Amino acid sequence: MAGVLLWVVSPKGNATALLSLIPRSVNKPKKRSFKRVSAISGAVANPVRSSEQRVYDVVLKQAALVKEQRGRKALDLEKRSEKTDGFTDWDLLNEAYDRCGEVCAEYAKTFYLGTLLMTPERRRAVWAIYVWCRRTDELVDGPNASHITPRALDRWEKRLDDLFEGRPYDMLDAALSDTVSKYPVDIQPFKDMIEGMRLDLKKSRYMNFDELYLYCYYVAGTVGLMSVPVMGIAPESKASVESVYNSALALGIANQLTNILRDVGEDARRGRVYLPQDELARFGLSDDDIFRGQVTDRWRNFMKDQIKRARMFFDEAEKGVPELNPASRWPVWASLLLYRQILDAIEENDYNNFNKRAYVGKVKKFASLPVAYGRALMGTSKFI
Repeated sequence: MAGVLLWVVSPKGNATALLSLIPRSVNKPKKRSFKRVSAISGAVANPVRSSEQRVYDVVLKQAALVKEQRGRKALDLEKRSEKTDGFTDWDLLNEAYDRCGEVCAEYAKTFYLGTLLMTPERRRAVWAIYVWCRRTDELVDGPNASHITPRALDRWEKRLDDLFEGRPYDMLDAALSDTVSKYPVDIQPFKDMIEGMRLDLKKSRYMNFDELYLYCYYVAGTVGLMSVPVMGIAPESKASVESVYNSALALGIANQLTNILRDVGEDARRGRVYLPQDELARFGLSDDDIFRGQVTDRWRNFMKDQIKRARMFFDEAEKGVPELNPASRWPVWASLLLYRQILDAIEENDYNNFNKRAYVGKVKKFASLPVAYGRALMGTSKFI
């Protein structure tokens, strides 16, 4: 999973920009092969629905919910409802949110600091979403991952259905149940994240970027769709709701691509290769080269190509951050800038991501925070 809570974007106009980051398949007739990662998608000419089209349908649905809320009188989120199904004790509910905040502070320190600038209600909601995502990720990446079965994920999804219906199973579920009752958050991104966990149980290779894109959406892009309604869009923003969601989606994809490039060696030791097989072949590489773990000129060239694409997604993501509610921008900018620097660290390691872990040191992390804060203070862009 992405490991940090972020968001996403995709309008009709911006859909073209985002789709342009998805390379075409080289095996289909009447299409140019993707010599560049910026090749324009052939989705329109191809009657088979591509991964980005399927994801965009979810984006549109979520954006419609936010539009509906914005069209009504703004909700008084500080006002407590007289009825909270399944959890009526406000002291216990406050304790649940506090526990979510503790988990966020422990595992996502930089992001947690940024959330302290949000209004209390938004901050607590973001914590609740983060904790659910982390718990979901731990099912397949945590200490008990070897015991997780598809049936266990089915039970987790049933719990998700219940909490959306106001029937939380435990304290942490109760915090999220309260959150989704207050904000226009759709259940589909949550279900899609669980689908990403199912993929991790049964799939360890991705034949092309279209397959990998869908996986990245499942495990990271979904987080943006969940959190944009909570973070909010600036009232003065002239950007379309879809465009803001598209940028959040791009950020989730960028983060997960960065995770994949950082963790090549670690994943290989677990028998997993999250790199597009057809693109490896295009550079004269195979799984055997990855398992050998030797940095060659072919590997360097391949990695340059992969890093270039990840940066393009970060570029697309940056367009939407200024459109967020001012109080929500700093944690997003901080996470974006810090994650982007991981790509720089891979380059500084001479593309050795087999046995050298790329990370951003504390000095660079702290130096990024005022930069992120300065960007957060800037007004909305001309992005429409």
